[in-house]
Amino acid sequence: MKPGMKAGQEAAIDVVVTPEMYAQFEGNVVHPAYSTVTMVYHMEWAARQIILPYIEAHEEGIGAEVKVRHLSPTPAGEQLTVKATLTELVKNKIVCELEVKHGDTFAGKGEVTQFILPKKDLREKIEQAKTKSV
Repeated sequence: MKPGMKAGQEAAIDVVVTPEMYAQFEGNVVHPAYSTVTMVYHMEWAARQIILPYIEAHEEGIGAEVKVRHLSPTPAGEQLTVKATLTELVKNKIVCELEVKHGDTFAGKGEVTQFILPKKDLREKIEQAKTKSV
């Protein structure tokens, strides 16, 4: 991991809600608003922006934990800002607090934990996770 990452760093992404982001299961829309599943995706993507400048060629980031509270609905066409703030950095563990805002309203809040690991270690872990046929 390259040096320089520190608590307090921020990164943000802007998102316009589309019907593809609606709450739905098996293609059936539950309600026409931004889904929690999509919120988690955007939280992870914003948190990843924190680590990207510090990942070396032989490393990769991996998500380890997501905590999310979906606080209010956001309909299609509305803009969201998803902001990550690095709150904890211990060795290769990175924890970010997340805010998802729709104007002045909080659509969600959460926390994302990531680790930066050697790609070789990740490949080995993925290989070990495969189900073995008997």
